[in-house]
Amino acid sequence: MTGVSQQPAPLASFKKIRSMKILVATEKPFAPAAVEQIREVTEAAGHELVLLEKYSDASELHAAVADADALIVRSDKVTASVVEAAKNLKIVVRAGAGYDNLDLDACTAKGVVAMNTPGQNSNAVAELVFQMMLYNARNGFKGKAGTELRGKSIGIHAFGWVGKNVARIARGFEMNLFGFDPFADESEMRDAGVEPCGSAEELYSKCQYISLHIPANEKTVKSVNRQLLMSMPAGATLVNTARKEVIDEDGLVDVMKERDDFSYLSDIAPDNRALLEENFPGRFIFTDKKMGAQTKEANINAGVAAARQIADFFATGNEQYRVN
Repeated sequence: MTGVSQQPAPLASFKKIRSMKILVATEKPFAPAAVEQIREVTEAAGHELVLLEKYSDASELHAAVADADALIVRSDKVTASVVEAAKNLKIVVRAGAGYDNLDLDACTAKGVVAMNTPGQNSNAVAELVFQMMLYNARNGFKGKAGTELRGKSIGIHAFGWVGKNVARIARGFEMNLFGFDPFADESEMRDAGVEPCGSAEELYSKCQYISLHIPANEKTVKSVNRQLLMSMPAGATLVNTARKEVIDEDGLVDVMKERDDFSYLSDIAPDNRALLEENFPGRFIFTDKKMGAQTKEANINAGVAAARQIADFFATGNEQYRVN
């Protein structure tokens, strides 16, 4: 497998239609290089680009989106009130894989197409998985002997864009790869060197490392619970670059109390962070903010992909990455 990011269409492939107003609303702005390329895509397609950056109040977003035909956001909240304020809005694209910041019901009710940009941040997130694993395995590089990843078993919980990249990197470390995803093609997993498991219970019981990539929804919230975590082998480490809501935090505390060999590494701090910091020093890593997609490359890839999807939607009606 040589790559898992979607390939952009040539700029010339977007036929020119009536000019649309495309708003990029980012409380935390894209890098200047990303904005430049988003503008290039937008203007090549015959549309107008408007920026709202570093805004501090939702009222600013409401005002800016009032006459926008399309909206690009990062982690910004597109609530029902935002959708209601956007009288001309036809499409909103979340520049990234997760889209729980979009009110999909509100978008659907107003006839607004909601999309994400799957795959564009996947390598960045996968690299963070191993950065945290290595730092933890070497005890924070503080002089104490650590452990190696080679020969250890890693379980990939959800085999999507990020999971595939995790598998690619794990093969380089000569780890033993297992995976569970009821929606994935098992032959594709095997082709990637991943042994499919029939259940989450089987996956966790086999693996010293679990790399978690499930979305947060009504079926998955608090699904990673005490029972699953207690079933992991000695020297267990849970790596969460998904969402904090999928972890049963009370169950996690119980496991940390009962097993001094258990570590929790997360790209987003849990609600009970203070409790974990007080009671389990040296057995966790939490990034200050969600950092999985925070690379220059991912920043550019996701933003430009969002612009291209919007241009393609207006030119051809393509809804390939629609999520509502």
